Amino acid sequence: MRYSRQMILPEIGEIGQQKLQDARVLVIGAGGLGCPVLQNLVAAGVGNIGIVDGDVVDETNLHRQLLYTLKDCGNSKVETAKKAVLELNPEINMMVFPEFFTAQNAARIVEGYQIIVDCTDAIAVRYLINDVAVSKRIPVVYASIHKFEGQVSVFNYKNGPSYRCLFPEQEGLNAVPNCVESGVLGILPNTLGTFQATEVLKIVLGIGTVLSGKLLIYDALHFQTQTINFSKNPKMIEKGIINGTLLLNSKKTEVDLSPEAFLEKCNQLGIVVIDVRELEETPEFKGNNVIRIPLSMLEDYSKKLDKNQEIVLFCQTGQRSLAAMNYLQKSGFVGVFHLGKGIESLKNQI
Repeated sequence: MRYSRQMILPEIGEIGQQKLQDARVLVIGAGGLGCPVLQNLVAAGVGNIGIVDGDVVDETNLHRQLLYTLKDCGNSKVETAKKAVLELNPEINMMVFPEFFTAQNAARIVEGYQIIVDCTDAIAVRYLINDVAVSKRIPVVYASIHKFEGQVSVFNYKNGPSYRCLFPEQEGLNAVPNCVESGVLGILPNTLGTFQATEVLKIVLGIGTVLSGKLLIYDALHFQTQTINFSKNPKMIEKGIINGTLLLNSKKTEVDLSPEAFLEKCNQLGIVVIDVRELEETPEFKGNNVIRIPLSMLEDYSKKLDKNQEIVLFCQTGQRSLAAMNYLQKSGFVGVFHLGKGIESLKNQI
């Protein structure tokens, strides 16, 4: 009865509904894009869903992240999202990963999933998702948002173009402002997330025309859409496969610090501890080797640092420090760590 209205569609039927039930989809990011993706996939009967996000619910999320309510503030996003969607459909098998997607946990998290939905807002994480997905031949349903505009595409579908084919060179830390810096119309991520969920269902069911090799651009303010075609770039595919294979096969040092490990490093001589939050953000964390360099200034400041210097980064929740760490690692720094869940995780320690 639950799925009867979509099962009467000849493109779906009982066989298609069984395909949805058997599908294994990983949603990376449980924010503005992730919430509508999860709601729509669960409602459609996608049987096995993983959610990845190390963040907690904040009041500023509520105008666009409709799985959460005021009473959820301060709670884990993935745990709250799981509870909310299981109220909608308790038959779904939900797996939660209360951590940010990193080079250290990528291999463990993606294991067994057939489709990845990229609902992140960090450039470095998108390249990481791309490289892991290309090397494992997993299609990625991508979207990003900015103010009143958004874009969506599908990468690695049936040996098609990848994220690197569309965006060949990794941009600097400040290339794409996030919602905190530039703002976003609350309804926009819900629209784009619904687009993403639609592409997931089409891939699982094998119907329609998938947005592979096409970038759909949506302007909500003027209600305009544009589709741009892009081609496969063999060099970028090869680069992604090499990066992903090295990452999946390497044994990496744990770089996501617990509160206890972070405080221990803060007391060690010779370690540079960088607060990448904006200058007005609180609570302030002081220490003999703590310096405050906002993320927007880190690119220039890093030129003054020794690439062999041990560096510890932190921010409010761990998302910006993760982006900063990935950038420094790509730039050749060899000893970079970050406080995995941000200054919020220190509340019981200090």
